[in-house]
Amino acid sequence: MKIGILQTGHAPEDLIESSGDYDEMFRTLLGGNGFEFQTWAVVDGIFPDGPEEADAWLITGSKHGAYEPHAWIPPLEELIRQINARKQPMAGICFGHQIIAQALGGTVAKYDGGWAVGHVTYQQDGKEITLNAWHQDQVIQRPEGARVLAGNAFCENGILAYGDHIWTVQPHPEFSNGFVQGLIEKRGRGVVPDQILDSAAQGLNTPVDNPEIATFLAEFFKKERT
Repeated sequence: MKIGILQTGHAPEDLIESSGDYDEMFRTLLGGNGFEFQTWAVVDGIFPDGPEEADAWLITGSKHGAYEPHAWIPPLEELIRQINARKQPMAGICFGHQIIAQALGGTVAKYDGGWAVGHVTYQQDGKEITLNAWHQDQVIQRPEGARVLAGNAFCENGILAYGDHIWTVQPHPEFSNGFVQGLIEKRGRGVVPDQILDSAAQGLNTPVDNPEIATFLAEFFKKERT
């Protein structure tokens, strides 16, 4: 099975050597499942010829806002709609979560409540899921047909599903605690309030549920659909 990674941003240059770029993080997260991967850096204007170029799709995180006037966002939204029309499996992470919602008729905006950084916990299927977050933007209005699978008081639309072929999540199952510590040190200061960064850093000594989400995503992509 070929997974097409639509890369919508790049990791900070001084963290890439230790953690890899965003597409590499997903190759690592989903490794061992027999997948073939191909990356299209849509953030750099590199697009597949169409949705038939892969069996399933994954859209990464980004420092950009889904509502910003970048030339690559409208064609990405059109590709999302094409993938949706074909009912191909598609997952979106953080920015990917947001751009899928926006492309399908939802609204994304900066959240009045500010930033989420570090560990966040949601309830999905009666189980707690703790992942690393790094976002200020949120899906504030869901598209028609989107179902809320999980959220919390800070982020109502934390995990969304569309039919049985699209699953999206606001936090980052590909971000390790070490990578978030690097973001705090290299990207956060002067952008995110120091008290939020300091509080997040203190919580990075406990594990996150990335392996559980990796298993879920692999099963989601491989699921037989009519």
